[in-house]
Amino acid sequence: MRLTHPDGSPVHLAYCTNVHPAETPAGILEQLDRYAGPVRDRLGSGPVGLGLWLPAATAELLADSPADLAELRQRLADHGLETVTLNGFPYRGFHDPVVKQAVYHPDWTGPQRPAYTLRLARVLAHLLPEDVTRGSVSTLPLAWREPWDTASRDAARRRLDELAQGLDALARETGRVIRVGLEPEPGCVAETVPQAVAALAGTDPRYLGICLDACHLAVAHEEPEAAVATAVAAGVPIVKTQASAALIADDPRGAAGRAALEPFDEPRFLHQVREAVSGEVHGRDDLGPAFADRDGLPGDSAWRVHFHVPLHREPDPPLRSSRPLLSRTLGALFGGPHPVTDHVEVETYTWSVLPEKHRPEGPEGLVDGIAAELAWCRDELVSLGLRPG
Repeated sequence: MRLTHPDGSPVHLAYCTNVHPAETPAGILEQLDRYAGPVRDRLGSGPVGLGLWLPAATAELLADSPADLAELRQRLADHGLETVTLNGFPYRGFHDPVVKQAVYHPDWTGPQRPAYTLRLARVLAHLLPEDVTRGSVSTLPLAWREPWDTASRDAARRRLDELAQGLDALARETGRVIRVGLEPEPGCVAETVPQAVAALAGTDPRYLGICLDACHLAVAHEEPEAAVATAVAAGVPIVKTQASAALIADDPRGAAGRAALEPFDEPRFLHQVREAVSGEVHGRDDLGPAFADRDGLPGDSAWRVHFHVPLHREPDPPLRSSRPLLSRTLGALFGGPHPVTDHVEVETYTWSVLPEKHRPEGPEGLVDGIAAELAWCRDELVSLGLRPG
C-alpha cells in the first residue's frame, strides 16, 4: 500500500507475514493465495505491501534459485502485492510450540546471522518493484543481553561491518540499496534506541540503521519523540518502523487486572514486562516470572507487556493497548516537513496466541483482522497529511 507524504516522498505500508506459520517456498506461495491476496481484496485499491518473513532455509534457496525467485515475484504481482521490506529477526521455527528466547539465536556474534541477512538482502533486491530502488530488512538488536562481554561486542561489530561491505557490493551489482535495521527490544543488548545508536556508532549509515518497533518503545518506556530525535541527531537512519501496540495493565496486582492478564501468559512467545516507578524501570523477562516474583515488580504502576495486540481494537477492560503511543510514534516519524522513514510494517504476529475468545475464526477471520489493522494504520497516516497512492 503506497502513500505520499506532503513533501512528495513515497511511503510504503505493509503487513508482516511472520503471522503465518509456513517455512517452505511452497507454503509461502500458499500464504499469498490464502491470506495476502484476500487481504488485498478486502482493502480494494492499489497494491498491498507484504513484509515477507523468509526463514533461513528458504532465503538460501531463493538466493540461489533465479527460477524460484522469479516465481515468487510473479505470484506477488498476480495478487496485487509488492514487497519492499523483509523481517529478518526470526531465523527459523517462529511458530514452533515454544519459541521464547530461541528467537534470538543465532545472534550477531557468529557467521550464520550475517550470512542469512545478506541472503535476505539479495532476495529483496530482486523482489523490489521496478520503480523502487531501496528496500529494508529488520534484524535482532545484536543478541540477548546474556552472555555478553567485550569479545561479543567486538565480534558483532566485525559482523556488522562485513554486512555493510556485502550490502555495498550488492548495491553496485544490482542498483538497489538494501538497508538493515537493528530492532531494539527489551531484554536484548540494545533494548532502547540510544543503546542501538551507540551500537551503530561508526558503522556505515548508507546501509545500517534502526528498525523502530512501537510496541518495544512502549514497553521500554521510551518517549517516541525523544527516541526519533536521538536517532536523527546521531545521523543513524530509521530504515523502517513496525506499527505495533503493547498490552497495558493499569492495576496488575488487583484481582481484576491479574485475572485479565493471565490468559496472555502463553507458552510460545516471550512477553517481557516493564514497570516504571519514580522514573526507574523495573522488569521481568516474561509474564509468568512477573506474576511469580512479587518482590521483583512493585505493581504500584502500570505493567507494559510485550504482547503485540491488534491495532484496530482495544483489549477488554481493565486492560488497554499502547495505541496512543503508536499514534505518537507515527506522528514523530511522519508529522514533520519530511518523513523520517519510508517503510511501515504492521507486525501483529500474536493473533494465534490471543486469549481464545479473541482469536480469529479460520483464515477469513485472520484476513479480516489484518485488513482492519492495515486500514487503521493507513487512516492514521492520512490524518498526518499523507495521501493514498
